[in-house]
Amino acid sequence: MEIVIEVLKGLGRLFLHPLTYLFLLVSFFVGLARVKRERRNFHVRVFDFILEAKYLFFPGLIIGFILSVATVLLGVYLSLGTILFLAAVTFILSGPWTFRWLSPAYVLGVTILLTLIIPSAGIGDGLIKSWLMQVGQADLSSLAVLLSLLVIAEGYLIWKFGAKGTSPAIVKSKRGQEIGAHFSQKLWVVPLVVLIPGDAITSMFSWWPVLSIKGTSFSLFFVPFAIGFYQRIQSMLPTESISFSGKRVLALGIGLACLTAVAIFYPILSLAVAVIAIVVREWISLRQRLNDDNAPAFFTKRTNGVIILGIIPQSPAEKMGLQVGEVIIKVNGVPVSEVHKFYEALQVNNRAFCKLEVIDKNGEVRFAQRALYDNEHHELGILFVHNYTKRSSEAV
Repeated sequence: MEIVIEVLKGLGRLFLHPLTYLFLLVSFFVGLARVKRERRNFHVRVFDFILEAKYLFFPGLIIGFILSVATVLLGVYLSLGTILFLAAVTFILSGPWTFRWLSPAYVLGVTILLTLIIPSAGIGDGLIKSWLMQVGQADLSSLAVLLSLLVIAEGYLIWKFGAKGTSPAIVKSKRGQEIGAHFSQKLWVVPLVVLIPGDAITSMFSWWPVLSIKGTSFSLFFVPFAIGFYQRIQSMLPTESISFSGKRVLALGIGLACLTAVAIFYPILSLAVAVIAIVVREWISLRQRLNDDNAPAFFTKRTNGVIILGIIPQSPAEKMGLQVGEVIIKVNGVPVSEVHKFYEALQVNNRAFCKLEVIDKNGEVRFAQRALYDNEHHELGILFVHNYTKRSSEAV
């Protein structure tokens, strides 16, 4: 019971950690940049600027609890200097205000490699030098275990949650044509319980919780690890592309875990874990981007119907059950193949009622219908891309 109480207190202290507010700040700026792009492309904001912050702590808190149990049972421990060094690496990689480099493969991989360089460089003096010496003496096996577990968590999060709230955009193809695309930018905070050996913390804070394991004292410390994800998709549905990327990262994490099991007995192999994590994670990102660029655009002009690039949340279109990637072929019984014809067809027959004939993602025809109010003819909440003009790029 005492341990449970201290764990709950630790969660409260999590919100006193500077990195927690750094992640909030990064999410804020990424959200503002996204809103600016959406207004430039569609003359309307699709999602509010706090979209990225909404996913910041869920389901990261749950995954963090599961991983914390695993790390404690595996005897993973880090020195205070190593934790501070990890925070510095995280801060640097989040500097461009993007989630692109906040994968555990980069953050922990770079940290493992730098443990061989930083202490011998003779940087700093006094307390800083002492912390850097701790970095040089870091338990590489513990870092490798954290890396592999967090990459597994990254793959699962991308697979299951990466496609939620993707942002539509207008981009240029290699031929200079304006086509539709989707951006997924996610940042999940995964707080882990880390064991710190010795009295590094209790010497400064006597009230800090301490555990005794086989005669060695350990302090409990919550560290908010960041798992960032960024992907642009233009050649297929966002759900399909992101799910595939997530499964690739998950497979990478499982492979790293197998290698880490060996590294526990041969710590030098932790360096191989770090190198493989960085190289393969970057390969996954680059491979997805190259495949996406070289494949035909998905969100582009169709000979039959108009394809839905985006749906504004809480709009009539969302309430009608319309989804990204579906193709509208008829409006109120009138065939449409141009955006302006879609708009004109809304005005014919019964203006107070909208009936759409739609080809869904499975290639099957279905109907979506809804009564319209006076102010909804221009605000159905559907975003298109083809025949790009000022009007067709706006929300219809």
